[in-house]
Amino acid sequence: MDNRKRVLITGGAGFIGSSLAKRLLPEYEVVVLDNLHRNALAYTDLLQHVEFIQADVRDTEKVRKAVKGCNIVVHMASIAGVDTVMKNPVLTMQVALKGTINVLEAAFEEGNIERFVDFSTSEVFGQYAFKVHEGDISHLGAVGEARWTYAVSKLATEHLAISYYKQFGFPACSVRPFNIFGPGQVGEGAIHHFIVRALRGEDLIIHNDGSQIRSWCYIDDIVEGVVLTLTKKEAVGEVFNIGNPKNTITIYQLAKEIIRLSESKSRIRFVEWPFADVELRIPDISKAKKLLGFEPKVDLEDGLLRTIAWYKAKI
Repeated sequence: MDNRKRVLITGGAGFIGSSLAKRLLPEYEVVVLDNLHRNALAYTDLLQHVEFIQADVRDTEKVRKAVKGCNIVVHMASIAGVDTVMKNPVLTMQVALKGTINVLEAAFEEGNIERFVDFSTSEVFGQYAFKVHEGDISHLGAVGEARWTYAVSKLATEHLAISYYKQFGFPACSVRPFNIFGPGQVGEGAIHHFIVRALRGEDLIIHNDGSQIRSWCYIDDIVEGVVLTLTKKEAVGEVFNIGNPKNTITIYQLAKEIIRLSESKSRIRFVEWPFADVELRIPDISKAKKLLGFEPKVDLEDGLLRTIAWYKAKI
């Protein structure tokens, strides 16, 4: 008889979800629900080891089927990537709002859930976020600015998940990831874009002057942070920033570093970006350190070298 706890990861075919699934096996029995809009599973053998359900989180019946018998739910399914969000603001909000309602209701009705982890976003802090901690005021973007539909919908899902805890005692918590990167990343993102183009000898495209500041967190560190939320009772009812403030750099410096580390001949090209952007994003992770024992370990250069090596093998 299999006595392992059963974990559902919605959006589990994505970059972070597939990395988490790999980390949880074989200690946990893993169920992945995903519509394969982005498929990082294709670069792994995980389909041989997990139960896979191809579905959209807006599909109530399939979500209920996926939740059945689970002890833990990690809800990651969402529309991701700035470009994709800006092209699909309505879909972005539908997936976040209707999808999260579906997953939360199914998990609550299941009655056997020991932990529910809602995946939010650092975008809830708006354009300027310097050493922000979880209690800082979040910033809702201007109505009609497509960029902020993702942040607004994710902030709503945080409130919903924590409200389930406050009203019903449901063991929910929320995670705000800060700029995750690493092997297996698919889709959009500055590091993905820079490394792929650098290895091909193509120009690296930077929006505006590249002075935007980010703190980059390696995939292994975010995964360990999520695992801690599954096992620490202190996580229940809380929201956590998960990132690595030590890996802080401008986008221009990041592009130069990737060119250097990949020994590329690529050049940097600046293009005007007339849309809203995040100019500064650095997390305060002291709460995650104190309550979870979270401590990011991979520095930026080491993480970039590992990531470049992975892309070299794949391109």
